[in-house]
Amino acid sequence: MGFKENVAKIIEHVGGPKNVTNASHCVTRLRLVLKDESLVNREALEENELVKGTFSANGQYQVIIGPGIVEKVYQEFVKQTDAEEVSKDEMKQITAEKGNPLQKGIRVLADIFIPILPAIVAAGLLLGLNNLLANPGIFFADKSLLDVYTGWTGFAEFINVIANTAFTFLPVLIAWSAAKKFGGSPLLGIVLGLLLVHPDLMSAYDYAADPEGVGYWNLFGWEIAKIGYQGQVLPVIFAVWLLTWSEKHLKRFIPGNLQMLFVAPFALIFAGLLTFGLIGPVTMTGSNWITDGILYLFEVSPAFAGGVYGFISAPLVITGMHHIFLGVNLQMAGTLGYVTLWPVSETVTLAQGAAALTMFFLLKRNKKLRGVSFAATISAWLGVTEPAIYGINLRFRYPFIAVMLASAVGSAYIAAQGVKATSVGVGGVLSFLSVYPEHWGFYFLGMGITFVLTVGLTLGFHKGNLFQTRKSVDKKAGQTVETKKVATS
Repeated sequence: MGFKENVAKIIEHVGGPKNVTNASHCVTRLRLVLKDESLVNREALEENELVKGTFSANGQYQVIIGPGIVEKVYQEFVKQTDAEEVSKDEMKQITAEKGNPLQKGIRVLADIFIPILPAIVAAGLLLGLNNLLANPGIFFADKSLLDVYTGWTGFAEFINVIANTAFTFLPVLIAWSAAKKFGGSPLLGIVLGLLLVHPDLMSAYDYAADPEGVGYWNLFGWEIAKIGYQGQVLPVIFAVWLLTWSEKHLKRFIPGNLQMLFVAPFALIFAGLLTFGLIGPVTMTGSNWITDGILYLFEVSPAFAGGVYGFISAPLVITGMHHIFLGVNLQMAGTLGYVTLWPVSETVTLAQGAAALTMFFLLKRNKKLRGVSFAATISAWLGVTEPAIYGINLRFRYPFIAVMLASAVGSAYIAAQGVKATSVGVGGVLSFLSVYPEHWGFYFLGMGITFVLTVGLTLGFHKGNLFQTRKSVDKKAGQTVETKKVATS
């Protein structure tokens, strides 16, 4: 079957041209908005030579094609369907109204956090590099690299300043991204973020150590504490929402030729007063309660807390709810200087790749799925787990269950040993760089436990015919067969 015919079959199996409302693409996937997803013939669609897998998320039906060829498939797809072409941002806006309030809230958090992740991950890696240089016992017994080679001290200090910048000005990064998400001026968002960490304010860290030392503004009898919001997440998001709300409403009644003079000052004053006087203290207290609550759970029963978090982490990725915990990690990094949830959850990244790799050896008769398994393994161990989740593990079900169980055990061990990371780091095989070096032994052992259990459980579930799908594709026979067990050997 030729290229155009394969694209035509993709269109047919997603319900036909009339079922496609909008189309976009990313580096690896077609992103479609469909009128009725029940019309999709997923099994036939995944038999297509061009398709590596499919899944539905956030109001979009996504077809995994692969890098390079996806753009050609997209162009031919649009040509044959006359679907409206939209950008990824426009696609997000189209699907933004779909889902329940919780899903919408999670989507908002994702759209705020994801754009700033590169800066956070870079900071985490640089902090990890600084740890390599400054911690004793890594390269030399009882001495750090800086103790032996003192000429590197200035370089290490320089790296540390760069690494801490992202967390020192975390409210600025969040404010910029939130302003873009809420439809306000990113520049005003930056100004508000800078206001929240202004050096004339008592920093949030100093306030936590000495609450009695804070000063106050007296605004006609209204006492407002001069407290900064260093390391905070929720107060910044609410503050920017107020800013963009006031900016939009001011533009409705202020004439266009006067907007430059009055909109920005009034919006900043309004949002600033409410943030420092009411919204900020309330949301900062709530944020601190969340952080303290998680720390309390890990202090009372770290193994149980880590095990539960490891068990639910894989399903959280499917629902998108893992973005909530990204905010918690950022809050921890900004206020505590370390994170506990992120290293615990990284067992899932390893496990997704391990399960996909195991399936590579089990899928002896299906060359296409073997290729998907191998590519998904590499992708997962580089920190991107979606191909492994949707292309292989969730598709066959039992590898995904193996991932959940193995991650629970590995995460329980890592949490029980008190493993901490400097920040949210890069996922996959390089994740250890963000973990404090003194915790590397426990971290590697926990990862090893996760890997062995994932492979063992996946093989056991396969041989024992547990949790397996009813239908499978036998590529050697060239047809779909009904069986209790996936035809993999």
